[in-house]
Amino acid sequence: MNELPLKMEGVSFHYKAGEAGIDQVGLECSTGSWTAVMGPSGAGKTTLLYCASGLLPVQQGSVEIAGQNIARMKEPALTRMRRDHIGFVFQDYNLVEAFTCLQNVMLPQLFGGPKVGVAQSLQALKILGLDGYAQQYPSDISGGQRQRVAIARALVAQPDMIFADEPTGALDTRSSEMVLDALSTLVESGRTVLMVTHDPNVAAWAQRTFFLVDGTVHSICQGYTAEQLSTHLTSMTQVGQGVGR
Repeated sequence: MNELPLKMEGVSFHYKAGEAGIDQVGLECSTGSWTAVMGPSGAGKTTLLYCASGLLPVQQGSVEIAGQNIARMKEPALTRMRRDHIGFVFQDYNLVEAFTCLQNVMLPQLFGGPKVGVAQSLQALKILGLDGYAQQYPSDISGGQRQRVAIARALVAQPDMIFADEPTGALDTRSSEMVLDALSTLVESGRTVLMVTHDPNVAAWAQRTFFLVDGTVHSICQGYTAEQLSTHLTSMTQVGQGVGR
């Protein structure tokens, strides 16, 4: 694939109710990269992720996924784009409790997604260290294992982009490391990850971090440690509160 998995140019989205939006955001993700998005509360992090993935319609600018501008797409073309090129990992897993782990991994094809066989789905679970849990139900496994099932579901269709919204937000340290290891495996295999997080320890796993303040990209940090990211986040929070202005 020659096109960038994700390219955002001049993207804006504003809520009518005064909630956090984004303004003139530009962001590019290359193949096999891992990008984190951080910022103070209300900076527009989740809005950015939702605009990038097509879950929110941009009001200005362009969003290209695999070379196609989704900002100009209408349903059902946008649905097909999300189905065929995008994988989602949410904080609350979004697993179907009545389905086994294997059935959850195969779930997208029930809604018209790419056809994946049992062998392919089992392989996705194996990659994430869950090959012994295929017939278990979500209620029988830990939070970290549930999140890895969700990642396997995102992986099995071989999407160009994976969008992760606070993927470790509800997990303990050990489970978080398992999930981050899983995301790292995806990146090493050539997948591209855009992840929102509030935790500097999580963001440090990414190759670079975009910091948002008041809906705009304030700075981009590459190769920062968790401690450096924490210090930078503190300074960004002060900027967002008007300290030093």
